Amino acid sequence: MNVLLTGSAGFVGSHVAEALAAAGHRVRGLDLRPSAPGTETDGLVEGKVGDVRDADAVARALRGVDAVCHQAAKVGLGVDVSDMPDYTSANVQGTAVLLAEMARAGVGALVLASSMVVYGEGAYACGRHGSVRPGPRPEEALRAGRFEPACPECGRPLDPGAVAEDAPLAPRNAYADTKLAQENLAASWARATGGTVAALRYHNVYGPRMPRGTPYAGVAAIFRSRLADGRAPLVFEDGGQRRDFVHVRDVARANVLAVERVAAERSGVERPPEPGGLRAYNVASGEPRTVGDLAAALAAAAGGPAPRVTGDYRLGDVRHIVARPDRARRELGFAASVSFADGMAEFARPPAPTTVAVEAGSPKAVTR
Repeated sequence: MNVLLTGSAGFVGSHVAEALAAAGHRVRGLDLRPSAPGTETDGLVEGKVGDVRDADAVARALRGVDAVCHQAAKVGLGVDVSDMPDYTSANVQGTAVLLAEMARAGVGALVLASSMVVYGEGAYACGRHGSVRPGPRPEEALRAGRFEPACPECGRPLDPGAVAEDAPLAPRNAYADTKLAQENLAASWARATGGTVAALRYHNVYGPRMPRGTPYAGVAAIFRSRLADGRAPLVFEDGGQRRDFVHVRDVARANVLAVERVAAERSGVERPPEPGGLRAYNVASGEPRTVGDLAAALAAAAGGPAPRVTGDYRLGDVRHIVARPDRARRELGFAASVSFADGMAEFARPPAPTTVAVEAGSPKAVTR
């Protein structure tokens, strides 16, 4: 199958390129930077330098393509509201241009890199009121060290659970807003064209080639950078925030399975699970860990100083967000294979020199 992969030179994208090529697919990469030599796809991926916001570049890249795997995005929580134009330009406008050109080219199979951030806070239950959706945590509570969300009905402590794909969506920051906008645009495109979309809601992805030295990096990369400098990881809040850390090679494999699934549905070989065009999947390990667990595991594996819990916080962060990956297992045949211990041991090692591009466009426009 001929697959167009946007963001092919980025952190996740470069691993997806390798996995697609290893599965026997012909990969055409599209990124603002050329594909990196020295990866396992060197010579196997047809790299094209281009911007997903450039309709002409996208139209050329779509020629002869059977499916699209859309990874290109500006990622991370961001620094402040001044990032909003960059996020909407790269993520919303870029996706809109890609979808319009796919419609013109008659390409009807899409895998979209979405994110857990579309959920906002995770799933919670109150002993008195059952399943509830707490609002954003008040800054005065965070300032006082009260980090756990309270029941919006009675104020009692809540029991955190795992979100399924049908959970209400409540993004809490500009990046999350743009990821939900991508899903909505893709759903509109699918309804208008009869196309098929798998939206992969990544949880906390980590692994080789993860960008470092940028405020847009994930928490695992930030901890690793401090350890590499001989400094203790700084853990916000009390370290009890629950997340699902999933290895990038597992994420890449999920993309291959999803590309094959949407292409099979498009061709009629597979029957869609339900009508509607877009189907969301949690891509997660299914084994929640705390941010404190992450910091401790990396520090131990790196032989570095013990983490320091600071009590600091960031407005817009959520307390707990972990997933039920059952739908991906059932419909895509995906289950994470890299254990937390093995993944952290590998990730703690100093990264090998590489020329894989992790930035596209401006210094802030980080590709996946």
